Amino acid sequence: MFVEPHTGSEKRGWIEVVCGSMFSGKTEELIRRLKRAVIAGRKVEIFKPHIDIRYDEESIVSHDKRSIPSTPVSNSQSILVLASGVDVIGIDEAQFFDDQLPEVCNKLASAGSRVIIAGLDMDFTGKPFGPMPSLLSMAEYVTKLHAICMQCGSPASYSFRLTASEQQIELGEKDIYEPRCRHCFNKK
Repeated sequence: MFVEPHTGSEKRGWIEVVCGSMFSGKTEELIRRLKRAVIAGRKVEIFKPHIDIRYDEESIVSHDKRSIPSTPVSNSQSILVLASGVDVIGIDEAQFFDDQLPEVCNKLASAGSRVIIAGLDMDFTGKPFGPMPSLLSMAEYVTKLHAICMQCGSPASYSFRLTASEQQIELGEKDIYEPRCRHCFNKK
């Protein structure tokens, strides 16, 4: 599905976004794509926001404990500097990055890199999250993953917060969030 077109010596890039709710497998899919790029002999760099230390300070780690080494960065401009000349760039938890991320990804793709981004498309209130709407609109490929609703077992696309906190960003796991379908999310 994501095969680089044969263009002779010309290098072409693009943007792929993997999105969905908490526990839908976004990071797992990002890791899968990046490991395949490594197997294919591509030069790969992986980034995550420095605030995400839930499982590991440096590696990105899926909920099922699959991992791959990454570089934590404090802003998206750092990615532009550190990923220059890289074939494939992975970015996890994109919703936590600043509003410059879409511009950075666009520059990297235009320079010939394949940019694979994973992130929540909606926050705990069901509203678009951070730079994700812009990334989704400019991506050549979008994959929306679904979790399983913890209330009824239907496909879930919402991240329901179990605590009373109103902060948009609250790092957490199953102790703070659960996936819910539209119906169960709206029942609250």
